[in-house]
Amino acid sequence: MQNRLPLTFILITVVIDSMGIGLILPVMPDLIQEVEGHDLGMAAVWGGVLTTIFAAMQFLCGPTVGSISDRFGRRPVLLWSLVFMSLDYVLMAVAGTIWLLVIGRIIGGITAATQSTAAAYVADISTPAEKAVNFGRIGAAFGIGFVFGPMLGGVLAEFGTRAPFWAAAVLAGANAIFGYFVLPETVTDRIRRKFEWRRANPLGAFKNIGRLPGLKRLMLIHFVYTIAFFVYPGVWAYFGVARFGWGPGMIGLSLGIFGIGIAIVQGFLMKPLLDRIGERRAVILGLGIDTLAFGILGFITNGWVALALIPLTALGSIAGPALHGIMARTASDDQQGELQGLIASIAAVATIIAPLLVTQTFYYFTGDRSPFYMPGAPFLVSAILTIGCIMVFIQTPRPK
Repeated sequence: MQNRLPLTFILITVVIDSMGIGLILPVMPDLIQEVEGHDLGMAAVWGGVLTTIFAAMQFLCGPTVGSISDRFGRRPVLLWSLVFMSLDYVLMAVAGTIWLLVIGRIIGGITAATQSTAAAYVADISTPAEKAVNFGRIGAAFGIGFVFGPMLGGVLAEFGTRAPFWAAAVLAGANAIFGYFVLPETVTDRIRRKFEWRRANPLGAFKNIGRLPGLKRLMLIHFVYTIAFFVYPGVWAYFGVARFGWGPGMIGLSLGIFGIGIAIVQGFLMKPLLDRIGERRAVILGLGIDTLAFGILGFITNGWVALALIPLTALGSIAGPALHGIMARTASDDQQGELQGLIASIAAVATIIAPLLVTQTFYYFTGDRSPFYMPGAPFLVSAILTIGCIMVFIQTPRPK
């Protein structure tokens, strides 16, 4: 009972945070075309560049932020991250050139510590047996935010391409104010760790955390899986336009349905599945389902089939929290911020590569020089990567 209110606040934080992200997805194709005057294919490429810039800053700053939270606490990191996130959305709302959008993504990437710090907070208040389940709840909260975010973004897009950014700024700012009054600190003197620059950079953090048994392979899987799964936020909006002729409203609706699916799976099915089959089998099952879903999406031509496939794609999301739980149990209490920062940093590296990979693949197979027209090609690339994850994972020894 003691941990219920802090956990509830963190989940609300993740919901509002993911709403801010989901709000802007439906309008990004139109916004980039409006700012730069490019066609849809080049808009997708610029969208990938912006996402890569954001991820590059996360990679450079993620372990530093995680180490700062291990030393000075989760509360200040969470609150300041939300404040700067709000300011970042304001900048993007008024941006009239692609370079202001680039600056906005740099600022946003530096301060985007909410997810990793929230995960460290959950690790602080969870027993080892609760970690995977609570990480699943974070995933469910993120999914709930995606239910409302893209749908609301699609509605707000009717008032202009900038309206969703203003809404996201208000949500992030309001959440910072809310957190100021209700969020307690979890880093006590028992688990507080001295801040050291040699461990607060990506290479130093990986060298230190990488000594934990079996963690390097798990992080490799996390890295490749993040690249594969990024196909959804990376090209879904462009894929929906090119393959099905969807507008912002339908793109927002489809992402909202996907969010509902993830929320149901990770919020309600995660615990019974883990109790029944365990974390390792959950990872294998989730990766297998993802492979199947990616393969189907690569070839379908009917939008209603894509919508009907969403329950299957959502079920594949069990792999992430199960893998996350296995990794979290390998680290001590005073390393959770460092570990979560490193996980975020590895995900950021994947997110540097992923948008360029999926958007360039989309551009190549939808452009005038394409050997054949195939908007679903990025999903087939993701299927191949996920098969690789399965092969590495089944050879990874169980943690002691």
